[in-house]
Amino acid sequence: MAYLDKALMDALADLALEAGAAIMQHFGRAQASIKADGSPVTLADAQAEAIILPGLARLFPGTPVVAEEAVSAGNIPDTADEFFLVDPLDGTKEFIVGNTDFTVNIGLVNSGRPVAGVIFAPALGRLWVGSETCEVCEAAPGSHIAASRNRHAVKVRPPPEDGLIVVASRSHLNPETQDFIAHLPVAGYRSAGSSLKFCLIAEGEADFYPRLGPTMEWDTCAGHAILLAAGGDMCQPDGRAFLYGKRSAGFLNGGFMAMTDRRLLQKLRA
Repeated sequence: MAYLDKALMDALADLALEAGAAIMQHFGRAQASIKADGSPVTLADAQAEAIILPGLARLFPGTPVVAEEAVSAGNIPDTADEFFLVDPLDGTKEFIVGNTDFTVNIGLVNSGRPVAGVIFAPALGRLWVGSETCEVCEAAPGSHIAASRNRHAVKVRPPPEDGLIVVASRSHLNPETQDFIAHLPVAGYRSAGSSLKFCLIAEGEADFYPRLGPTMEWDTCAGHAILLAAGGDMCQPDGRAFLYGKRSAGFLNGGFMAMTDRRLLQKLRA
């Protein structure tokens, strides 16, 4: 599995921090338009992606990049065994209404599996970096990770015996997911937008994130990589591997279960 070394992960983090600065210039006054798929987009999405794409081309020449806004414009590269998935502004709905739960997502796929991910929450000043291991730090938009504060490693926690902390989407909790959650041994809930749900599990603040509705590959890749780096797991609802590179399906995901440990899903089904 092609993990990235610290220097390359830091370079990806700096790209996300730069993109975050562009996003924050529009926070609180963003004007949205509607794309052909019915989802909203802002100038912040476009400007962040315009920073990330040339940065990746410089750092990883020849590696294809599947980026949300480029795909929306019809620019879909041929995906080799290794490619990047980029969501320049995950949680656009949260961003538009002034909530802080939006992120910059950069993920790397190798042989269908996520092997590196960076998530930056510009309004929160929090940055997660994961490949072989997972780290989190405090960083300002437009800064460099070398100037970050409180950088430390994180891992998922063992599932508690007294019930799960379940994390749910703030904007996309559909009836199927609600029904599934209703049958879980739940001790409490955490609500979060964008890919921050994966980060909650990676940091040991939650245990389980079920999603039975559709997402796109650029929505989940970076978070999936960070979760794996923190010792967690993610799979399809039936337990099969959750893979990337579904070009013929337009990079559309099915449902998934993100969790601290695959054995947790087996236990819930017992």
